[in-house]
Amino acid sequence: MTTTTRTTPYTARPVPPEVLRELRTADDAGRPPVPFTDEEGGAPLRCCLRRSDPGERIALVAYAPLRRWAAGTGADPGAYDEQGPVFVHAGECPGPSGTALPFTDGHRVLRRYSADGRILGGRLVDGGFQAAVAEAFTDPEVALVHVRAVEYGCFLYEVRRG
Repeated sequence: MTTTTRTTPYTARPVPPEVLRELRTADDAGRPPVPFTDEEGGAPLRCCLRRSDPGERIALVAYAPLRRWAAGTGADPGAYDEQGPVFVHAGECPGPSGTALPFTDGHRVLRRYSADGRILGGRLVDGGFQAAVAEAFTDPEVALVHVRAVEYGCFLYEVRRG
């Protein structure tokens, strides 16, 4: 999922398919998922970066996005290694569709991280989401940005350049 802001592309990254397969067996806290039918819909799905439809089978799992990123890059997130709850489809999912950055319709926190896993800062965003993402990447030290919901502190997705 890519969006363009001021001619610089930014990519919203869902939980990768290989990680989803692992999380559907045991989450990052070591617990098996407990799938359920989402009767109401509206849960922010991190596998396809959209809200669930009523009647979809989903699961709430613990996910450690910075830890997983660091394992693939050799970075050391240290004390910034967090895990938290995320909703995913209980079974296979086609992944994201569309080109807009998702879940921009509320208060969000953008956390900036360097390539070695250090936090470089955060920003509360309530409106002007696209501009805030563009501003975060004006710092050449920023390797990735985590988008989080304010009300629960949940990780929504990661944004990277291109």
